[in-house]
Amino acid sequence: MPCLSIKRLYVLFFLILLISGVLSPYTRSLVSLPAYQTAVVGEPLGFTLSMPPPLRKHIALEADRPGFLFWPGPASPPLVREPGQCYVHVKLFGVIPLRQVAVSAYPPVRVIPGGQAIGVLLRTQGVIVVGSAPVSSGNQARSPALEAGMHVGDVIIRINGKGVAAEDDVRQAVDAAGRAGQALLFEVKRGSRTLEIRVRPRLCPETGRYRVGLLVRDSAAGVGTMTFYEPRSKIFGALGHVIADADNSQGVEVAGGKIVEATIQAVRPGRRGQPGEKVGIFYGDGGLLGRIVRNTGQGIFGTLEREVTNPLYPQPIPVALVHQVRPGPAEMLTVLHGRKIEKFTIEIVRIKSGVLADGKNLVIRITDRRLLREAGGIVQGMSGSPIVQTGRLVGAVTHVFVNNPTRGYGIPAETMLRACGLLRSVDASGRSWVSLYQEGGIGSNAA
Repeated sequence: MPCLSIKRLYVLFFLILLISGVLSPYTRSLVSLPAYQTAVVGEPLGFTLSMPPPLRKHIALEADRPGFLFWPGPASPPLVREPGQCYVHVKLFGVIPLRQVAVSAYPPVRVIPGGQAIGVLLRTQGVIVVGSAPVSSGNQARSPALEAGMHVGDVIIRINGKGVAAEDDVRQAVDAAGRAGQALLFEVKRGSRTLEIRVRPRLCPETGRYRVGLLVRDSAAGVGTMTFYEPRSKIFGALGHVIADADNSQGVEVAGGKIVEATIQAVRPGRRGQPGEKVGIFYGDGGLLGRIVRNTGQGIFGTLEREVTNPLYPQPIPVALVHQVRPGPAEMLTVLHGRKIEKFTIEIVRIKSGVLADGKNLVIRITDRRLLREAGGIVQGMSGSPIVQTGRLVGAVTHVFVNNPTRGYGIPAETMLRACGLLRSVDASGRSWVSLYQEGGIGSNAA
């Protein structure tokens, strides 16, 4: 019995040591090191190790590439010296591996913050089915297309093998086939699938034309805010989220588009449960600012056709990476009246780590009294309003909390710049390290 009690004491003592080690701040700081991190050349890596002084001097950082890091010692943060990718190994006594971090380093990127109100005009890739318009026949009203299997949200790409680019293309093809007594073969996209649906038109007694009972749309338009532009490449980013069709909430595939100057005439304040909005006007043929190339989950991107100015930030400023963003005060740039860009104080409440596809990594709160008085907080049309903190572009406003318009979400600037190619890092195979990491192609990070 005494022998058994001693063994139990040993086990208990070991468990206490193990739990103490796991819960210690030193172990937690080691475990909290990111498995993958981005960095800017000339700036420190965004991680620190909390180690007791006797051990701190025995911590070593080793990079797979000579000259990649400059590290004076444990008391100073390691600096990135050149762009590229490598592993950084954290070791004790230069031998015992503690952690491995995959680092992607970029040359410094500077952009001019936006804030301008813009009109967004998109021409869709194909024609979107946004609803039904039943065809009357006697006492019945039917939609031949929906009965044949077409859904709201489908994108019509071709009819009888011929490409479709506008609403009139659909009307003319349907009427011609109906008068010839023929069925139509629709090629449609539904999510990631491409389907073929055969539909026979019906004569509409009200219009005298043959129809298939659909409402379609070939364009999208709205008011938003420019986030940034890069002076040398003329690349711009705006909105911070995808442009979705209002009728089916699906992202609009772009066949062409442009941004134009917009003037804000009024702001309808937001209230709990009822988001507000900017009321703006713009003209499709005048005030052209740039061409839209991509409509993505991280915003719309393209190239400027002419110079755009921001009197508040006439010179480019650095872009913060996600690990450089801190909870605390910041400012938002947007237009409330006319075309005047103004600064408004906000607070970054929380930064969510990881890559989020919905543009909600930042949680923000409006603190500016005038903005709260005039707009009630965040309203529709503020999407894309740049967020600046300590002289860096850190993100853009994307969403409002419906039940609390003083709060909302933002997307990191790093995410937007990566989406438009201003932050790009690839390996020898041409794949980005972000993709390799997400695919499991970067090695184990176990201590």
